[in-house]
Amino acid sequence: MTANDIRQNFTKYFEENGHKAIPSYPVVPQNDPSVLFTTAGMHPLVPYLMGEAHPLGRRLVDTQICLRTNDIDEVGDSDHLTFFEMLGYWSFGDYFKKESIKYTFDFYTQVLGFDQNKISVTVFAGDEDAPFDEESYNIWKNEIDISEERIFKYDKKENWWGPAAETGPCGPDTEMFIDTGLEKCSPSCGPACHCDKYTEIGNNVFMEYFKNVEGQYEKLSQKNVDVGIGLERLAMLSQGKKSVFETDLFKPIVSKIEDLAKVSSEKKEKSIRIIADHLRAATFVLAEQIEPSNIDRGYIARRLIRRAIRHGRNLGITGNFTSTVAKEVIAVMGESYPLLKENEKFINRELDQEEEKFRKTLENGLKKFNQIVIRRDHQGISGKEAFDLFQSFGFPIEITEELAEENKLTVDLENFKVEYRKHQELSRKGSEKKFKGGLGDQSEQTIKYHTAAHLMLEALRRVLGPHVSQRGANITQERLRFDFSHPDKMTETQLKAVEEMVNDKINSKLPVIETITTVEEAKGNGATGIFDSKYGDKVKVYTIGGDLYSTEAFSKEICGGPHIKNTGQLNYFRIKKEESSSAGVRRIKAILE
Repeated sequence: MTANDIRQNFTKYFEENGHKAIPSYPVVPQNDPSVLFTTAGMHPLVPYLMGEAHPLGRRLVDTQICLRTNDIDEVGDSDHLTFFEMLGYWSFGDYFKKESIKYTFDFYTQVLGFDQNKISVTVFAGDEDAPFDEESYNIWKNEIDISEERIFKYDKKENWWGPAAETGPCGPDTEMFIDTGLEKCSPSCGPACHCDKYTEIGNNVFMEYFKNVEGQYEKLSQKNVDVGIGLERLAMLSQGKKSVFETDLFKPIVSKIEDLAKVSSEKKEKSIRIIADHLRAATFVLAEQIEPSNIDRGYIARRLIRRAIRHGRNLGITGNFTSTVAKEVIAVMGESYPLLKENEKFINRELDQEEEKFRKTLENGLKKFNQIVIRRDHQGISGKEAFDLFQSFGFPIEITEELAEENKLTVDLENFKVEYRKHQELSRKGSEKKFKGGLGDQSEQTIKYHTAAHLMLEALRRVLGPHVSQRGANITQERLRFDFSHPDKMTETQLKAVEEMVNDKINSKLPVIETITTVEEAKGNGATGIFDSKYGDKVKVYTIGGDLYSTEAFSKEICGGPHIKNTGQLNYFRIKKEESSSAGVRRIKAILE
């Protein structure tokens, strides 16, 4: 069964069981400052887990593209990836554990044909925050007929999911594993020991809690089901392969890398796999117009690309090759994700430019390395020197080691790791301060900023022209950061006009009206919104100053919400800064006073 067959069969099965299909959200989250990328299938749907009504109802099914770098050092084994597709289905306050477990089990056994005698499961053992998930245990044992020796109880580390940010919805989960048939690694061997005996195939999360800012777990007003199933692992198992890199999702990409390197995957397997994964991930990031840089999302893109280039060097590839691999990624996945084809020129250009930049970086790093060698008064390159090469020049530690060996020197790896851990800790603390709030933040002030963004976008269109469209937003309780398409720096006169227009609409105390309708009807009545495809057939439109059918309304935007009821709740709007975000994109930072 091909990966595309699995996608289609998954959607069909859940549609037949009352679920509505929605397209994947972007891998770059919109209106959510809590993470750089969509890290899980549930992430874009947090408002609906919190009680916001989805236009298509309480049962949804989707395939969500995700990107995580927390396991980046594991990439190269049989199934760890930075970019992956997550098959998901959802119940927002509709059915709960019994139905969900049955749906998942039936999909595995009846649709995919997995042997139920090879399926093992885990459940939450309970702790001071939440009790043992006895209900799931009994469903597996009594309703599904999984034998007790194949039901394992584990703590939060293994069987609890979320929240996606510091706060948000979360809950116990039950996970399913395929027994590969290998011998147990020890008498106590089970899914939690993470040996090769068990391969995880899915995760049913029962989101009935909310973790608040004090770290306490409160019961949500509605019980939700969030199920995530990794497509790549399902493809590996259903196609009888030993790794995800042997499936139809990766095989053409891997073959292209082997051709470029003139080496088989058996000889340089890890490097080939890392290149395939990293450039697949980078291609999707670039498809959303994220340029490689030294900060935020651009840094992740740069890190993935440059890590792939380093491993290309390890394979003996000397010329530019990343855009060639990206073309293969687009050939494999472009039909399922048209954005790849739409932005192919941008992807290729950015990859070629990044390879040129990295080559210069390596040259500069080599000059610095030679300076260290010339003035050395010892036989080792210190950990700090090695880290400075890494931090200042992007000089990989592997290359520092190679060059040191050529010069009959050693590298103090232990102290390099110490310096690197210090750097990681500082970055983590900085991220915690920077990326807070998120879609799970349903506070009154955050909701006000969401509505203010609608007013500002319409004001920008009226002052600058109809070419203006939203390119991203980052909203917290403290401020609004908004990216929009516009080629030039705004003048003081233009900024003042936008600010005054927004405040005029605030002072007018206009109603904010929600309408659920079709995409066609929304657009036919003048509603705008570049992210409308993510909602499916039905969408929410928020109209300011009238309803959807009013010709006098100030703003009509397709949006998931939530929003305030009246603009008079916003008090005073002030623009603090206008600056460049990227080529053809400007950024405004504003506050409500």
